[in-house]
Amino acid sequence: MRKEILEEYIDACELVKETEEDIKYLKKKKRASETGEGPGNKYSNADNYMKATGREDVLEKDWQLHLEEKLLEERKKNAERVKLQAEEFLNTVPARMQRIIRFKVFQRLTWEAVAVKMGRGATGESVKKEYFRFLNEN
Repeated sequence: MRKEILEEYIDACELVKETEEDIKYLKKKKRASETGEGPGNKYSNADNYMKATGREDVLEKDWQLHLEEKLLEERKKNAERVKLQAEEFLNTVPARMQRIIRFKVFQRLTWEAVAVKMGRGATGESVKKEYFRFLNEN
């Protein structure tokens, strides 16, 4: 399970960022819907928009946007939970391995850069072997 948590960490981080962008876009879309000022829309306010398109259409669209926003928020929360699981896991391992994991997985450094940060004559290959040996033993 430990290896899987670390592997999912990077994707979870990216998913949080992407979902936040999706939520921003959706909120812009909702504002445009509420004011009736969507792209190519000739209506200047919500009342004229509703009169022209029918109130039911506007309410249906608003409901769909609200549902989509709720789903995006749930997706973001789940991805954040995966990130927290990885960070909790990190607290359970020896200090040296915590540093290696932080540098390699969380900060996405190359093995050579991790070795430089670790110091004490470490090489990229030696740190990589230590990391994979740890994951395979646990």
